[in-house]
Amino acid sequence: MTLVTKGLAEVKVHIIGMGIVTALGIGRAPNSDALLKNLTGIGPLSLIPTAAGRPLPVGEVACPDGGDDLPRTHQLARLTAEQAMADAKGAPDAVVMGVTTGGLLTTESLLKQKARDPQLYCRHATGSVAEDIARKYGCHGPALTVSTACSSGAAALKIALEMIRSGSARRVLAGGADSLCRLTYHGFNALQLIDPEGARPLDAERRGMSVGEGAAMLLLAANEPDRAVAEILGGGLSCDAYHPAAPHPQGEGALAAMQAALADAGISPSDIDYVNLHGTGTIDNDISEARAIHALFGSKKPVLSSVKGACGHTLAAAGAIEAVLSAVCISDGMVPANTGCRHPDPELKLVPLLQPVQKQVDTVLSNSFGFGGNNAALVLGACGKHTRKTIKKDAQPMAILGHTCITGIGRTRTTMDRLALGKGCAGILNSAEIAANLSPAQVRRLKRFPRLVLSLAVDAHKSAGEHGTPGAVFLGTGWGALSETADFLERLFETDEQFPSPTDFIGSVHNAAAGQIAMQFKATGANLTMTGGDYSFEQALTVAGLMSGDELDGFLVLAADENHPKLSRLFDPSVAEAACPADGGGALYLKRGVHASAPTIRPLFFESSQNNSNVLHNLSKAIGKQRSFDERYGVILAGLPAGCRRTAAIQLKTLLDMTGFSGVVIDYRKFTGEFASASAVAVVMAVDFLRKGNIPSPLCDGSEAVLGIKGVLVIGLGDYFTAIEVMNP
Repeated sequence: MTLVTKGLAEVKVHIIGMGIVTALGIGRAPNSDALLKNLTGIGPLSLIPTAAGRPLPVGEVACPDGGDDLPRTHQLARLTAEQAMADAKGAPDAVVMGVTTGGLLTTESLLKQKARDPQLYCRHATGSVAEDIARKYGCHGPALTVSTACSSGAAALKIALEMIRSGSARRVLAGGADSLCRLTYHGFNALQLIDPEGARPLDAERRGMSVGEGAAMLLLAANEPDRAVAEILGGGLSCDAYHPAAPHPQGEGALAAMQAALADAGISPSDIDYVNLHGTGTIDNDISEARAIHALFGSKKPVLSSVKGACGHTLAAAGAIEAVLSAVCISDGMVPANTGCRHPDPELKLVPLLQPVQKQVDTVLSNSFGFGGNNAALVLGACGKHTRKTIKKDAQPMAILGHTCITGIGRTRTTMDRLALGKGCAGILNSAEIAANLSPAQVRRLKRFPRLVLSLAVDAHKSAGEHGTPGAVFLGTGWGALSETADFLERLFETDEQFPSPTDFIGSVHNAAAGQIAMQFKATGANLTMTGGDYSFEQALTVAGLMSGDELDGFLVLAADENHPKLSRLFDPSVAEAACPADGGGALYLKRGVHASAPTIRPLFFESSQNNSNVLHNLSKAIGKQRSFDERYGVILAGLPAGCRRTAAIQLKTLLDMTGFSGVVIDYRKFTGEFASASAVAVVMAVDFLRKGNIPSPLCDGSEAVLGIKGVLVIGLGDYFTAIEVMNP
């Protein structure tokens, strides 16, 4: 799929297929019927063993075994994708999913058994769920995974919305999925956020949430009203930039997300018929959201309720599940009750619906708020009721105002000096050097991954000079916070699953590090963490191009991964093949458009190579449609992951033969070492080459290459083909 295209002149985004599975049932009808009867699916946990005592109530799915040794999250996703795609003709152009657990339930059992065969962990990755769905339905376009804790599913739908609006896709299969697992069950319990009586959102006696599991998928299409259930009118994202786990007490981030969603939809608060609340049942979340609702609607509030007392808090799946239920409200003319609430808390000054009702619903506002202050809100509407159509501008390049990297031998300058000698920079930099630009207060309680990420962000901002502070953050990571995850599970197993670490749980979520950046810079705009193995930086850059509005002063796009002595070799096949351990990352400080002498960057291409015989032709066509490779680029930086190096090498040779490119080709992983975010370092290399105007001779077989007006192409090979263009203005 070519990612830089002309936007559609006018577009409405219709929901033409939906799938849902929750503790209430599998499919639209069982869920709708249960909500109309005000039933709850919350009950005792049976999926995993627990310590002595009564298991805490959860929203567990009665899930049939999908076979193929699929992890539970993958099974849940497949169940809902099958429903959403039941009447579809052809493959979707892209798959976008919100996921936080991935194959973790299976991984936990394997680690407890001390299994050491990397093949057993092949579906651990958070991004493997979207990739599995893409393969199953023959999607050759991007398979993107957003991991922003409890707002992931809603954020995935916002990304899909923007892909369709931009013209880079006409149909996108989007949603979220998460299974129960030890990490989430014991983690939320360690934070004392679980109500032993079951979730009672907005109730005066509420004591917390109920962890749930489930999935939902929506097939979105541009301008297909005849088959549509409802429309997605708009979406808004924000970040509290306040605390790693607690919401802003006044609901400022929640309010900002709702306001952004309404503005994006082109409607006012008075147009909303029903608010599907985030409504977890925790003391702080309900207070924060209530204050935001008061600020937005004043004295004229629409009908409102939370469904989490019925199906539990399904984490990354919640926003997608509630989008499906919101569409059901519109199509069926019903509003679900605030299940579990018997005596509304008078301090909240809200009047939740205590019994379901049948009524006409034309417009719904659906809220999803997550750890790290990641907020998302969606507006859904009845087809044909809203006349406004979105008109989008063509995609703009992004100007690189600041850049930095960290590798095994040091920061940017040390790394580039080493590369200029033709020597590698693989290795593991010690924690003290990583945090050299951070204060003791900043790194307190931070382990290796968040230190890497925060250090990169601070350096990239400093490198940009007097260009303001970032308003948004787009982070890519293949594997997230491995140290926190490993330490949490190790302590859990050592204590017979009784005494996990709440601090490690908070830090284990993929987006926790991006939340640290937001707090550092008070960045209250979009805060998205993308995770897709070796293509995680490419995903972050792609989403930044879609989501970073012209109003932003600047934004950060970065990617990093840590090497963990036990887990990295089990999870990452390229690390398992590497001669030595390595980690690091790269960061860019960007603005939209062209700025003075700053180089520009554009994501050009993102397609699967699996069962896609046209991928090389499509890549060549997408890049060479303006000028030939030789005319446009002076060097290609090629990413050949060690886990699929033989295949990637054949792909590279075929591409070079097809395009006739005669310039310099650098196999950059031979210099950076093997880690999922190595492409972020490669982009920093590209910027450095452009600023100097040449490529050091040791990297060019002994003769220095002058770039002149030519740019740099950074390509990713293997399971996916990606292309990023870095050019002088």
